Amino acid sequence: MTSTLRPVVRDITLTDPADLDPAVSHLVGPTDTTLLTETIGQNLARTVAAFPDNDALIDLYGDIHLTYQEFHRKVLRLASGLHNAGYRRGDRIGVWSPNRWEWMVLQFATAEIGAILVCINPTYRTRELTYAVNQSGIRALFSAGRFKDSNYRAMIGAVEHTFDRPYRETVFFGSERWEELANSAILDLNPVRESLDPHDPINIQYTSGTTGMAKGATLTHHNVLNNGFLIGERLDYTDADRVVVPVPFFHCFGMVIGILAAVTHGAATIIPGPVFNAENTLEAAHHGQATSLLGVPTMFMAELQLLDHLGQKGKKLDLSRLRTGVMAGTSCPTKTMREIIDILGISEIGICYGMTETSPVNHQTMPDDPVTKRVETVGRVGPHIEVKIVDRDGDAVARGVQGELLVRGYSVMQGYWDMPEKTAEAVDADGWMHTGDLGQMDADGYVQITGRIKDMVIRGGENIYPREIEEFLYEHPDVADVQVIGVPDEKYGEELMAWIILSDEAVEAGRTLTADDIRGFGDGKLARFKVPKYVHVTDSFPMTISGKVRKVEMREKAIGILGMYPMDR
Repeated sequence: MTSTLRPVVRDITLTDPADLDPAVSHLVGPTDTTLLTETIGQNLARTVAAFPDNDALIDLYGDIHLTYQEFHRKVLRLASGLHNAGYRRGDRIGVWSPNRWEWMVLQFATAEIGAILVCINPTYRTRELTYAVNQSGIRALFSAGRFKDSNYRAMIGAVEHTFDRPYRETVFFGSERWEELANSAILDLNPVRESLDPHDPINIQYTSGTTGMAKGATLTHHNVLNNGFLIGERLDYTDADRVVVPVPFFHCFGMVIGILAAVTHGAATIIPGPVFNAENTLEAAHHGQATSLLGVPTMFMAELQLLDHLGQKGKKLDLSRLRTGVMAGTSCPTKTMREIIDILGISEIGICYGMTETSPVNHQTMPDDPVTKRVETVGRVGPHIEVKIVDRDGDAVARGVQGELLVRGYSVMQGYWDMPEKTAEAVDADGWMHTGDLGQMDADGYVQITGRIKDMVIRGGENIYPREIEEFLYEHPDVADVQVIGVPDEKYGEELMAWIILSDEAVEAGRTLTADDIRGFGDGKLARFKVPKYVHVTDSFPMTISGKVRKVEMREKAIGILGMYPMDR
């Protein structure tokens, strides 16, 4: 299958900051750090030459510990095996597996020969797998055998006959075929590496597909390598850093914010386990002498809860070297942020915001930003990126005014694989990525994300943005976390429903929250039409594996919880 990608917009000249009106929500990020102009393979070779004996990869679950020199040798062996097997530049090679050391070796081996790594969500089932394989035209699929209730071997066996050409083979990690490819004699791959272009596509990441079939965001060496490098720069990474990555590799959070930010600085990547587990993550930070920890807010909440439990038992973990890290995926309550700083000691924790289509980070807080900015905003625009917040006519709005966030620059994807129409809807002719996120920019350039255009609830003609209601409900002392959705209503078309996770204090005291309680809390503080009519107390929200709340699934479940049926709308 040959992709019909639109040509990547390489020659965009970002607006001169001197030409921008400071009263308008339009900014260009700093350009004092030069963008890398190399491929992932070239960058890895440079890192290995500089830090051959530094720890590169520690997989505690897989019990493997590699220096950069050892890691590079494994990468070159697998790259040689792939090249010997006939895989070439532009071929799609899929990976379907939880986090493990082989995943990371495959990531760099495919980049070494210019193959495109297609990341497949390890929670997918046969229908979704078949779609991803055929939509991207995968030639080879690398997979785990099984993990927990996911029997990958059985699922592939059930649908492999439906995989379209050019599909050739399935390779299970640890199998005889894997050993054959991964232990090949090292070829002279320099001519191959030097023939590649940094603007070649190197990775396909499937979006969640909550509003239709998933789209394959296609990213280049230039996209992801620079994004990882610049994230690391803003975290003040050096080759002495040791980064615990409990977030999934198949997603940009693990692959770029985690792995590439570390590797571009000669830092160590520590894999605490195949999937997130709070105990494994804290143990990895302890034994690995970690300096950086990644996660979504719910992961940090689980770690804090466990740490408190361990403390009550008199067990202590040495987390004294932790200084930085990244939290992303969704907003963080103030209480959690302060506990991350005070209890975990991660004083320089940063917030990253973006989307797969922007490789993924376009906004980030800085280590010295005040806590309020790290809680209430997603920081300021990243280096070599231009952003503006626009109204429905596409004009930049004044500071403090809500609009849609647009992004352009080096990080914007090449397009959606084999979906030119969807690409054109997302990225306009001037290179602006239309994020679909609503936000507002303050006088200092910090951006607050106020919601999703598609999440907007229309109640009796009133436009309501759930994020505003959520921020208000966070002020209730018994609310640990909250999500607000729209549900069908006979009279108003839609009504608001709040899903609430109670605070530990409320649970211990036996308190709960009802719709009447929330109505009373909002009385006089919030317009009546913005007060949720329904309240559902729950222990957890439906989440994607990358840590984002699935509001589509929440709306579906709400129909059953409330005993109603979907209305034609």
